[in-house]
Amino acid sequence: MKVFVSGCYDMLHSGHVAFFKEASQYGNLYVGIGSDSTISELKGRDTMNNEQERLYMVKSVRYVTDAWINSGSGILDFVEDLKKLNPERYVVNEDGHSPAKEELCAELGIEYHVLKRIPDAGLPTRSTTSIRNNGTCLLPYRLDLAGTWIDQPELSKIYSGWALTISLEPVIEYNERSGMSTSTRNAAKGLWPHQLPLEKSEKLAEILFRYENKPGNKIVSGAQDAIGICVPGLVRHYYEGEYWPSHIEKIIDEETLAWLEDHIYLINLWPRPENTDLLINSNISKDNIIPLTRAADQCWNAILNKDVKSFGAAVKESFDAQVKLFPNMVNDKIEKVIDKYKDTALGWKLSGAGGGGYLVLISEEPVKNAMKVKIRRWIL
Repeated sequence: MKVFVSGCYDMLHSGHVAFFKEASQYGNLYVGIGSDSTISELKGRDTMNNEQERLYMVKSVRYVTDAWINSGSGILDFVEDLKKLNPERYVVNEDGHSPAKEELCAELGIEYHVLKRIPDAGLPTRSTTSIRNNGTCLLPYRLDLAGTWIDQPELSKIYSGWALTISLEPVIEYNERSGMSTSTRNAAKGLWPHQLPLEKSEKLAEILFRYENKPGNKIVSGAQDAIGICVPGLVRHYYEGEYWPSHIEKIIDEETLAWLEDHIYLINLWPRPENTDLLINSNISKDNIIPLTRAADQCWNAILNKDVKSFGAAVKESFDAQVKLFPNMVNDKIEKVIDKYKDTALGWKLSGAGGGGYLVLISEEPVKNAMKVKIRRWIL
């Protein structure tokens, strides 16, 4: 029986080997490895080891029957290789799961398995991101929860309101063009290559915002990106017609942040296609902005009360308002994925401006094969 797995496998470590070992229990293991160009496209960085080095190391693992560099590109770079191999099973870990992979396997009649990330006996949990972060970049990511888009003066000049964000520890390396503020995070590396300095978080956010949005820029990145990266915990920021908010409030108590971590789940979709214009066919009006700001208020209060049902409803209401303002945030492909979770999740939205990225689910119970988040606590 043939079993297929795919991935980057940069900086090969015990977590990779444990994954290969468990996957090989299903049959003879074949490994498709992402090319250097694919990793650069998805992660916005070069690999530590080039594709030929990675291929050499993976082939040397005793659980691997054979390996190769995938012939395609993007998040499904292995499609043609998968069809050629025609395995009985395709295995991923939780971080590698996506509805697109599951759907592909269903179309091809391949059994799809999702494994939990469990280290071998006596060994610590390992990931490429954690190893890279030991000597490289500890900069956070940003996840928006409700009210966002209001940070654009085009909206807040018509009707003011709050945007809600959380700052995330880099426990995994989120894809580029995924709505996790990777472009602003990449800009931050120009100021602070490894980690945020020991300075007031709001001051750092303003420095980053001004650094990214240099005079003459045709497109101004919203302040919620810089705030979400630099200001820890749960943050809400109030916009009144300017690019920078007039008020910033944050919650950093352990009980609230742990509660949020218990109820937020991410489903990996695909990077937003390049040259996607989310502003086409926009419907910006006071009547459409008011529901967005109202949902942000309801979301904040639901979190303060730790009311998960109201939390889910507010996140969904905010997302519905966003889509009414900017219909290009979603398409039939995205709607098809959302439909799979409507009976189980309490609320949902897309990360960032939409078009792809991650599906954010609010749920009272654990969501199968979904990723959890780690909110940054540190603060000055």
